[in-house]
Amino acid sequence: MKFASLGSGSEGNALLISSASGTTSTTVMLDCGFPIRETERRLQSKGLAPSDLAGIVVTHEHQDHVGGVFKFARRHRIPVWLSFGTYQAVQKQCDGVIVHFCRDGDRLAIRDLELIPYTVPHDAREPVQYVANDGRYRLGVLTDAGQSTPHLVAALGGCDALVLECNHDRQMLVNSSYPYSLKQRIGGAFGHLSNDTTAEILAALDKSRLRMVVGAHLSQQNNTPELARQALLGVTAGSGIEVMIACQEEGFDWITLQE
Repeated sequence: MKFASLGSGSEGNALLISSASGTTSTTVMLDCGFPIRETERRLQSKGLAPSDLAGIVVTHEHQDHVGGVFKFARRHRIPVWLSFGTYQAVQKQCDGVIVHFCRDGDRLAIRDLELIPYTVPHDAREPVQYVANDGRYRLGVLTDAGQSTPHLVAALGGCDALVLECNHDRQMLVNSSYPYSLKQRIGGAFGHLSNDTTAEILAALDKSRLRMVVGAHLSQQNNTPELARQALLGVTAGSGIEVMIACQEEGFDWITLQE
């Protein structure tokens, strides 16, 4: 299994997950918050064409995650998976797109990959995040959640790699120029994960197989890569688990999970 990001942050998100089995390979895109041409450009930078995608899997309806999904899927005839609640929020955009529904705990079989959605606390209609499995390795993804829950901790346990939201530093958010209502939303129980909360989640997880953690969805105004890195290293130091940080402009290049 390997995975890469086309970009991660409030201006757009897209994560690629790929697995090969014998002579076949499967690549899915998790969310797409970029315009068509920008998505095509970013895919090309990772060595892929739209025709290489077996599907697009959606977490929720916010524009930085779903803004480019349906136009891109329609142009390139790519099927889309999403929760029914998310579909209700975006159904006017779905004409001409092959849509499949998923829900918490359902296993999605997309050729060589299996994805398991799990519910998270976020201010959207029916938000889910995903754990991807190719039969050998597990990749857990968690962005756009306001707090830890036993359910998400259980879902992410035993993964080989994790992509975890480190949206904001709490003090930077408090001191920011954002309106009070926006600070309350971001820092609230259905907003986004602070560095500290993500570290607490990571500490609570079964890390027996974990070898890589990527901090993602950083606020450009209310966080820094170094603060996010320090929070994750506070949990993983001395464990041999590698830590890196995704960026908005380039995401990160392919990371391969192998023996």
